[in-house]
Amino acid sequence: MAAVDLVSARDAMVERQLRRRGIADARVLAAFRSVPREAFVGAGLEEFAYSDTALPIDAGQTISQPYIVALMVEALEIQPADRVLEVGAGSGYAAAILARLASRVYAIERHRRLAESAAERLRQLGLDNVEVIAGDGTRGSPAAAPFDAILVSAGGPTIPQPLLDQLAPGGRLVIPIGDDQDQRLVRIVRLGTEWIRTDLGPVMFVPLVADRAGHDGNLPAVAPETRVSEHIDAPAAVASDRPGATTNPAPAVIRRPGLPALVAEGMEAIGSVEGADLGPLLERIGDSRLVLIGEASHGTSEFYQMRARITRDLIERGRIGFVALEADWPDAARIDRYVRLVAGAGRSDELEAFRRFPTWMWRNREVLAFVDWLRQWNSERPMRDRVAVHGLDLYSLTESTAEVIRYLDGVDPSLAELARRRYACLTPFESDPSAYARAAANDRYRRCEAEVVAMLHDLFERRVEAAEHDGDRFFDAVQNARVVADAERYYRAAFSWPDESWNLRDHHMFEVLLALLDAHGRAGAVWAHNSHLGDASATEMAARGELNVGQLARERLGNAVYSIGMGTHSGTVAAAHAWDGEVQVMHVRPSREDSYERVFHDAGISAGLVPLRDAHPDEIRSRLMDPRRERAIGVIYRPETELLSHYFEACLPRQFDEYIWFDETTAVTPLERHSRLALGPGHPFARLDV
Repeated sequence: MAAVDLVSARDAMVERQLRRRGIADARVLAAFRSVPREAFVGAGLEEFAYSDTALPIDAGQTISQPYIVALMVEALEIQPADRVLEVGAGSGYAAAILARLASRVYAIERHRRLAESAAERLRQLGLDNVEVIAGDGTRGSPAAAPFDAILVSAGGPTIPQPLLDQLAPGGRLVIPIGDDQDQRLVRIVRLGTEWIRTDLGPVMFVPLVADRAGHDGNLPAVAPETRVSEHIDAPAAVASDRPGATTNPAPAVIRRPGLPALVAEGMEAIGSVEGADLGPLLERIGDSRLVLIGEASHGTSEFYQMRARITRDLIERGRIGFVALEADWPDAARIDRYVRLVAGAGRSDELEAFRRFPTWMWRNREVLAFVDWLRQWNSERPMRDRVAVHGLDLYSLTESTAEVIRYLDGVDPSLAELARRRYACLTPFESDPSAYARAAANDRYRRCEAEVVAMLHDLFERRVEAAEHDGDRFFDAVQNARVVADAERYYRAAFSWPDESWNLRDHHMFEVLLALLDAHGRAGAVWAHNSHLGDASATEMAARGELNVGQLARERLGNAVYSIGMGTHSGTVAAAHAWDGEVQVMHVRPSREDSYERVFHDAGISAGLVPLRDAHPDEIRSRLMDPRRERAIGVIYRPETELLSHYFEACLPRQFDEYIWFDETTAVTPLERHSRLALGPGHPFARLDV
């Protein structure tokens, strides 16, 4: 897997996490662009430096979420001549930002080891206007006072009086105030004898700790009735955006008594996947054109079993005509020809299905059981009523190129020769399509885009003539040509515009879905990860400018889409530790206290369905609207960095119409070599190299 381009990631962080979320001060944005956050994170976490989250550092502390640092810094309204005090310097990141904006910065850190390492980092960056002090931040720095601005990166029940005393007339202080469960970020402005207090929203910081040897720990309060007048008109950008996680990785969870009990009341409990009564769910799905069935991980057996069970019931009731997988088109085409009993006619029949990493995602016993069931179901029905299987993804650059040429060789040799010439610029990358991402930066390869798009257009111009005598094969060729065109853009974006590659991929998948709806004239079920099928606008993806299939489908089809998410508390999962790594069965850590998963775990029901669009009682939906963390495990699972790698913030009732819960889950069973040998010739999962 290519190394992360940290410079591009930093620019993207400033644009998506800061500017788009309301940080408008040009000097603040420039400061964040100039400071390398990777220099301030814990060892081995550099690749996560520009994630929208807090990160661990030494001494059991954390470096704050970039957005929260920016929110606090902007609220201080720092001028070039200002003297600034920071309390809780940590690894020195905020001090480095402040140093770009102010004349002089004094940063206090109570952990001497952190203070020393922060001073060294700042020195290496050439920031000679910062003085790092190891000591008790609640006392401030009387020798350097007064300060035009004070930033406090730790929370307490009250404001330390020494900090107020050291604030210059007209000075600004930003500090989190409250207990462990309810902190508010506030700004205090000193105007003569009056103190103006502005509430900036809920947060959660590590505790502000006084030096017990020289401080009694009873921090004086600013009495609102005598010293502080409330100033209500907080900036619109702040009022409309919840800050979320800060120095403590957990967001401010709004704890309301009885929510797990309420969830338990509304959950339709099930004893087993096969024995579950899905009648009420099918009624809620109704005549939806797309049924999006997600999963919280790619390697969990219960998710696959339930998805197959829902799909079988939809098929048996005549509700859907195709199943679309988060898989490559040529791989799924082999499955389609097998389940619909269509004679093989493509190069993909000469290859093993799902050869690309991760092989276990679709080549497992759970999917095998569904594929064999669907073949049996289809075998008893005329071709027009058989249910198809298709792939939505775009990674099959090499295979799809070959499929287009193979089709044209049989129907139009001259157009096939033109396709060979147009696709020639992609030929050097057949063994490693991702290498095209690097090569595309060269002018020599930029012509590929026009060539592959022209090929797709030429095929479209033949669609009326071809549809009369070559329907399925022509449709297959067009979709492969679409894959080549979109894959070229995807791989090029992965190098030049990495933040756009996710959107390009999900746009491609959605366009394929629209083509399938049109071609089949019937509804379909989609099997993909929660992160693709839950509405991205209800998650922190939106702040990064990312969208997904679920959002695009909702915007285009409205309530004709029914989206289902799944989740678990603990168990095992099949995944790899790194890209292209071996599959392993790993233990899933118990869900975090601040997550939706913990709410469902605390409900005390081992498995069940919770309607969210039509919740009963109605209060469930409103009570679950408070954003919480949600876990997502892909083909990679890193338990040691789970918070950074696998949790994101979401609003579950806006993300999904239904949530299916399994408290404890087990890993899928990959199809090993010996088990695939037993499948025999013609089976899409069989070994072909024997």
